[in-house]
Amino acid sequence: MAIRAFLLLLILFSSSYYAVALYEDQVGLMDWHQQYIGKVKNAVFQTQKAGRKRVVVSTEENVIASLDLRHGEIFWRHVLGDNDTIDAIDISMGKYVITLSSGGSILRAWNLPDGQMVWESFLRGSKPSRALLWTPTNLKADKDNVILVYGNGCLHSLSSIDGDILWKKDLSHKSIDIQHLIHPEGSETIYAIGVGDLSQFEAYIINVRNGELLKHSSMSFPGGFSGDISLVASDKAVVLDSSGSSLVSISFTEGEIKFQQVDIANLVQHISGSAVLLPSKLEGMVAVKIGKSLSFIKVTNEGRLEAVDTIPHVEAVSDSLPFSEGQRGFGLIQHDGTDIHLTIKTGNDWKSHLLEESFKVDQHRGLVHKVFINNYIRTDRTYGFRALIVMEDHSLLLMQQGAIVWNREDGLASIIDVTTSELPVEKDGVSVAKVEHSLFEWLKGHLLKLKGTLMLATPDDIAVIQRLRLQSAEKSKMTRDHNGFRKLLIVLTRAGKLSAIHTGDGRIVWSLLLNAFRKSVTCENPRGLKIHQWQVPHHHALDENPSVLVVGTCGLNSDASGILSFIDVYKGEELNYLATLHSIAQVIPLPFTDSIEQRLHLLIDAEGYGHLFPRTPEAISIFQEELGNIYWYSVEVNNNVLRGHAVKKNCVSEIGDDYCFESSDLWSVVFPSDSERIIATSTRKLNEVVHTQAKVTSDQDVSYKYISKNLLFVATVTPKSTGEIGSVIPEDSWLFVYLVDTVTGRVLHRMSHHGSQGPVHAVFSENWVVYHYFNLRAHRYEMSVIEIYDQSRADNKDVLTLVLGKHNLTAALSSYSRPEVITKSQSYFFSHSVKTMAVTATAKGITSRQLLIGTIGDQVLALDKRFLDPRRTVNPTQAEKEEGIIPLTDSLPIMPQAYVTHALKVEGLRNIITVPAKLESTTLVFAHGVDLFFTRLAPSRTYDSLTEDFSYALLLITIVALVIAIFVTWIWSERKELEEKWR
Repeated sequence: MAIRAFLLLLILFSSSYYAVALYEDQVGLMDWHQQYIGKVKNAVFQTQKAGRKRVVVSTEENVIASLDLRHGEIFWRHVLGDNDTIDAIDISMGKYVITLSSGGSILRAWNLPDGQMVWESFLRGSKPSRALLWTPTNLKADKDNVILVYGNGCLHSLSSIDGDILWKKDLSHKSIDIQHLIHPEGSETIYAIGVGDLSQFEAYIINVRNGELLKHSSMSFPGGFSGDISLVASDKAVVLDSSGSSLVSISFTEGEIKFQQVDIANLVQHISGSAVLLPSKLEGMVAVKIGKSLSFIKVTNEGRLEAVDTIPHVEAVSDSLPFSEGQRGFGLIQHDGTDIHLTIKTGNDWKSHLLEESFKVDQHRGLVHKVFINNYIRTDRTYGFRALIVMEDHSLLLMQQGAIVWNREDGLASIIDVTTSELPVEKDGVSVAKVEHSLFEWLKGHLLKLKGTLMLATPDDIAVIQRLRLQSAEKSKMTRDHNGFRKLLIVLTRAGKLSAIHTGDGRIVWSLLLNAFRKSVTCENPRGLKIHQWQVPHHHALDENPSVLVVGTCGLNSDASGILSFIDVYKGEELNYLATLHSIAQVIPLPFTDSIEQRLHLLIDAEGYGHLFPRTPEAISIFQEELGNIYWYSVEVNNNVLRGHAVKKNCVSEIGDDYCFESSDLWSVVFPSDSERIIATSTRKLNEVVHTQAKVTSDQDVSYKYISKNLLFVATVTPKSTGEIGSVIPEDSWLFVYLVDTVTGRVLHRMSHHGSQGPVHAVFSENWVVYHYFNLRAHRYEMSVIEIYDQSRADNKDVLTLVLGKHNLTAALSSYSRPEVITKSQSYFFSHSVKTMAVTATAKGITSRQLLIGTIGDQVLALDKRFLDPRRTVNPTQAEKEEGIIPLTDSLPIMPQAYVTHALKVEGLRNIITVPAKLESTTLVFAHGVDLFFTRLAPSRTYDSLTEDFSYALLLITIVALVIAIFVTWIWSERKELEEKWR
């Protein structure tokens, strides 16, 4: 009885442990989530009132956010979406954030403290135009602050309290580009000024109370204008002439227009180059950038232009800021190597500086792109200034009192490509001090965990335990682990910056602004395209570091020159770069490596020539041996054509380059433009591992997967169906899907969906493809699956034949032989719209697959592939149930527990990346958009390892207790046996 009571107590103790420690200390152990906002376009400070000091910003990622000025943290933010571009922001009445978006079509008011939307107004117009927002503080109508908006050719006046439209004035019929709205102080009229037909200056005087047009003035300038108008006062503006060599001063007092033209060479001496008028709003002057210097031109009351100063190496100028009665200041930024100089000047006294400060920034941040300034009152009652600086790499800095208060790596909100790299192998020879320190931390951590296990830990101890687990040295080491969980995510951002992110805790290991992707005279519009594995040395054979190849171009055109950059993954150094190359239309990683394990790549230019990299004799010899086995395909969406290509011969005679090769077109599939349009394609990953080709069904039959890596999924729709969902009736809408062999161009399978429409999102893995689309007839989204099987191996089902070796499983396959294939398909309703799709990947391909679906709610949903099995039936047999086939339903289930991101959102979700770990049961998942999210998944549970929450201490206690119980039981048994013998 005593033993039973002891075991029962032990069971109850272990059960109570699991109930108390229900994953509370596991938060953040296997996943991390980082929030960003993107490159800042506009910023408005709110620091006048007591309480939290903040700055409200809008970004190129269409994010509106409120940031804490002390730490740079996000108070609140909203991501408006790809089609809702933010045009302007401002603060009204000290409590509303006003945003204008969608080309001046949508005006919203957000509550400043918490970001809740107060009201929303839709502004309609007759034609597209630039969008202007103005929230004057001294302009009211019936005790209500007025908001003026120009967009879509119409001028609107709205109430700042509820967003009601007070009046509307249509200016579209005048064919004018309105550029500024002006309210002369003390007046009940507003000016709307702009340019018509590039040579006509237009000025409208409008009654602010009812929108009545009081006066319209127009005057033509013989030389014409170029660029935007720069407003310097309530009745004066400056603009460049059409040649860009002269400045034109415009006065429009009470509608009377006067021009004064001055040659820039007469104002600024010893300066040559094209002039650019900066858009900064300066009181009484304009900033003109000529070459690398910035000249400040003052506009007098009479409209004359006078040069004030020319300052070299000025990178950015802020708008003017009122900081005391009658005084306005502005900031300018100069670069000197890694030093940045901030100068605050006032137009009243140019020789004196309100502030001069310098600070150092990391070289990988590049140049300053924008600066916004704000003033505050110091303890000695003097004026101080802070500067919000946007860098070339899209990062955001706050500079105050000569130091960087905080910085944000917001360039990570615009990742365009991702690859991974293994960490270095842990080396021998660790110092004794490090071992002693690690031993002490290990003992301390285990003592605290033991206290937690015995329920003796205080709340402070529990917090320490959680912190130790989150900051575990095992998790954040810079060496690879035996499970393959620790890796480097190499990400390329839109700014041309490459960063390495540790998968353990999401920290940035190194960052590098690539020199080849920075704007220069020879490359005006550089942009990155893809990252490729360049050199992946085997750690047992080579001591060299792995490296990646970053590919880009110098423009958007197909014939733009290419850029290549080679980066050391461990050091974060640019090994070499090649700029102004031939054009790059396609990059084909070849399955060959040289003696130092550099992977061969074939770069296809716009003319169809292939260029081999690396450019070494060894690479040429390897490539020549495989010349007849290199094929690729191209998809010409605009021309509605698929083409297959092959390497033909060396093109030394035409170009004189040993590493250049001609290509030939092998096949083409032309879709008639009047009946079909290509909208989506998908293919298998080159590095995908398939564990077995055979699939045993419930009736003991064997099916063989058709797992050719040359298969391409293509989706087309009828021309009427290319618009938005619902823009066509079901009878006129068709969706067609194809499976095409990219070596021969043979169409292996074609299927149609009548009454269906795109967009189509597809994922291809092993022998199956899953695609998502919209069913117009059912008014619901659908997901369909196609599985393709090889019938040429259908005879290999006899076990005796397999044992005797009389089978054709090892026979060579050729894409030129007509494959005997069959397909199985099924469609299901799905309740969510989809942004992106991916599939889990494991090291050996044994673990069952899961679909990772990026939903319209910016979350990642894991859906077991078994739900998309085309063999599902309404009443499966017992054998099919044992095989794991789920009964057929018309809809795919969505369980709350299936959300990989839990309650988190990956705002602006764009892509999901899956990477296999060394542990077969586990796959690594990285989702990126405006936010970043990383986690580990086990689609078939962690059948090959112990879970993270496994209690080794409890296991040890259980073993010790059982040993003691066995020993005590043995003693009691011996005593009882001895007593019976004495009887």
